[in-house]
Amino acid sequence: MPRRGLVAGPDFEYFQRRYFTPAEVAQHNQPEDLWVSYLGNVYDLTPLAQEYKGDLLLKPIVEVAGQDISHWFDPDTRDIRKHVDPLTGSLRYRTPWGRFLHVPPQLPRSDWANDFGKPWWQGSRYEVGWLSAKTRNIRIINTLTSQEHTLEVGALESMWEILHRYLLYNAHAASYTWKYEGKNLNMDYTLEENGIRDEEEKFDYLNMDSTLYTPAVLLYFSDDLTEL
Repeated sequence: MPRRGLVAGPDFEYFQRRYFTPAEVAQHNQPEDLWVSYLGNVYDLTPLAQEYKGDLLLKPIVEVAGQDISHWFDPDTRDIRKHVDPLTGSLRYRTPWGRFLHVPPQLPRSDWANDFGKPWWQGSRYEVGWLSAKTRNIRIINTLTSQEHTLEVGALESMWEILHRYLLYNAHAASYTWKYEGKNLNMDYTLEENGIRDEEEKFDYLNMDSTLYTPAVLLYFSDDLTEL
């Protein structure tokens, strides 16, 4: 494990989070910054949008930028859903929202170019991570400055990934010891694995507002302000 000052941890210059929340995906909703999610994964289709800029077949994809499009797919085949075309009687991709890039036309056409290789939805070339199926809020309190921030994080994210999110508010986040109820957190573990339970369902069962109690992680200064 590399070290930065006194703190051991990953090299955040190259560190990449594995999970993204639906809210994060929703922020990438423009042709020049276009993300979608489907079947539990997150994809950055910006290069695709740039390659086919101005193509009418790009329009259905641009219209769902920042959204989850799992309903486009058959979860068993991980391919676009199909149906029997009433015009030709053959099995075709089902695209009620309009034909889009790499979907063959209904009938043979001289302008149909199929030399693109694999369709954009197959393979992992545009994949950037996984979609967090369950998210939760966590409060992070800097005991040195008394600053507090509430973050929405994925339930399966490690503490390192949460720390990476928190860098937006504190570039020296790795210069602190992270604790919960007086105990040092294992940064390789998730919140749940560190004993920070997600009690939202329990609060709902008791008809209580779960937002009134958000677990707090306390940060104690312990390093030389090494900036990540």
